[in-house]
Amino acid sequence: MTAAPDRPPAAKPNPLLEIGVTIALPALVLMKLSGPDRLGTLPALGLALAFPLGWGLWDGWRRRKLNWLSVLGVVSTLLTGGIGLLALNAQWLAVKEAAVPTLIGAVVLGSAWTRSPLIRLMIFNASLFDVDRVQAALAARGNGMAFERRLRGGTVGLAGTFFFSAVANYFLTRHVVHSTAGSEAFNQELGRLTLLSYPIVAIPSMLMMMGLMVWLARGAKALTGLDLGDMLKS
Repeated sequence: MTAAPDRPPAAKPNPLLEIGVTIALPALVLMKLSGPDRLGTLPALGLALAFPLGWGLWDGWRRRKLNWLSVLGVVSTLLTGGIGLLALNAQWLAVKEAAVPTLIGAVVLGSAWTRSPLIRLMIFNASLFDVDRVQAALAARGNGMAFERRLRGGTVGLAGTFFFSAVANYFLTRHVVHSTAGSEAFNQELGRLTLLSYPIVAIPSMLMMMGLMVWLARGAKALTGLDLGDMLKS
């Protein structure tokens, strides 16, 4: 009997397509199709949320494994839908927008004092770095513990990026969304919030994470003697 062929690796997602599906399309639906002469408030909200929800589910199926960030994204989308269906005060949307990154930040921060700080999963992982080569070089120089301390410090910094996201999300939501959920005005404000959250919250958070990657790589270079190109996954 011949062995089953290995499953080919999943193709890398197109970031522009992801932004279009999870940000641009939902925002357009909310702002343009929520009127009574179009889809209406609840159908437009449901359609808008279907895009990020469908993307999160498809991403999990494509990867053939559970991605906890995608799961949290799906949960966050469902919570937004629940707020809309229950016609809750807009303050609850701000609380939800802050609660998700706060929860992630707390988990990341707590992991800094465990044997497996989450920076290993989110930044220093096998998809970005040649982890085996880095670890071998660290062991050869006796710098394994020093690098672990750097990972712990990086994990605290990573948690800080999520806490920044929580605070920025809360105040941005309070500034943009004022109407009661379930109304046409709420949908339009939610659409504007979706568009604004990318440049105001997501991009600064990504820049912070990129800075953490550079800081971690520089520390690894000093401790291993390897150049950055040698440490990164080819």
